[in-house]
Amino acid sequence: MSARAGIVVRTRHRPVFLRRALGDVAAQRFEDWRLVVVNDGGDASEVDAVVATAGLGDRVEVIHIPAGEGGRCVAANTGVRALDTEYVVLHDDDDRWHPAFLERTVAWLDAHPAHAAVSAATEIVYEENRGGAWVEVGRAPFWAGMNRISLGEMMSVNRAVPISVVYRRGVHDEVGWYDETLDAVEDWDLYLRILRAHEIGFLAGEPLAFWTQRPDSVGLDANSMFGLAAEHARDDAVVRDRALAEWVQREGPGLPLYLSSLQTQLAAHVDAAVDRLRAELRDDIRREIDAHQPLLSRVRRLRRRLGRR
Repeated sequence: MSARAGIVVRTRHRPVFLRRALGDVAAQRFEDWRLVVVNDGGDASEVDAVVATAGLGDRVEVIHIPAGEGGRCVAANTGVRALDTEYVVLHDDDDRWHPAFLERTVAWLDAHPAHAAVSAATEIVYEENRGGAWVEVGRAPFWAGMNRISLGEMMSVNRAVPISVVYRRGVHDEVGWYDETLDAVEDWDLYLRILRAHEIGFLAGEPLAFWTQRPDSVGLDANSMFGLAAEHARDDAVVRDRALAEWVQREGPGLPLYLSSLQTQLAAHVDAAVDRLRAELRDDIRREIDAHQPLLSRVRRLRRRLGRR
């Protein structure tokens, strides 16, 4: 009999993070899960050794993707396709969960059959490498005060991260797989497709997912948020352009052209208002100086007059 929740851990050359992630899974109070570790072009023996010492038994499978043949989306799709579970979640090797994460997200989806997925309140955990060990140096809420997953808000910016989202595996049959032409924002792209036809629930309150960030790290230790910043910006534009092209093909260019014109006018209006504000502030400062330092003001005016001659 298949497990109910399937977990995909994507990893590459990060044994310390992988070991921590596997311990994170083992600590879950919900135990009806199956795990697929996808080694995305890293050292196979290194990954196998970490998994062998994690004590997870036959509930874990390791898939090795040869170097140069994978990528974030290929690894995600490979892992999900290896699962036959009802629910799926991507647990990247450097992120963390509260022990109740699976327990509460699975219970939510069981109780809300109309929801294709559920996201849990998330906290950003900042880390630094000190003496060879990763140390937490601060925390901040991710989208503090959010109480629902909204298509409108999601169209502006991603409001969820993979570590926080459990979804029904069957949704791929309806909306497709992770887009392997993208190098980043693949989760956002999938959520947008899901939200066209379904709701994504939200577990507010106590954070159950922890998105670790290392802003100063580079190379293999970097987050995709920072290490793939250029790819994020490019693929964000790709996703938006595709959606715009769909609209134009269906409805014509009229509304987008009109909105683009309004945006240009608004930008010009804001620039003019900022220039006026700067001029007013400059005049206010000069008047204040004249009122409190009249001698200096006279000297400044005299210099200006002499400079004109």
